[in-house]
Amino acid sequence: MISLLSAATLLVASFQPAPVESSQPQLSEEHSAMLRCSAAFALVSYGQANGDEAMRAWPIIDPRGREFFVRSLAKIIDDTGMTREQVSQMAEAEAQRLIDQNLLDGVMPGCLLMLDASGV
Repeated sequence: MISLLSAATLLVASFQPAPVESSQPQLSEEHSAMLRCSAAFALVSYGQANGDEAMRAWPIIDPRGREFFVRSLAKIIDDTGMTREQVSQMAEAEAQRLIDQNLLDGVMPGCLLMLDASGV
């Protein structure tokens, strides 16, 4: 009976997913918002510098958006212990997510408020 119970336990355990290991720490809500807005500002800044009419609909982002980007990523590095490369990769992935999911116009109003509140 014990061997049958052991076999059943092993069988059930084999169907459970393996724990997911994350090579990067989870970001707080504050850090996630900073990363999202940094990525949004980078996209708008790039578009404005390259004549993208849709991006010109937003207020001029630079130099404040660039400074926000630098300060935010530095704060994430300092607070989480992540490397510069890890945070840069996360910012790049977030920018791509904003593009792929067409979220830029939805996040920019809140990001502009965050920029104003930052004092940059």
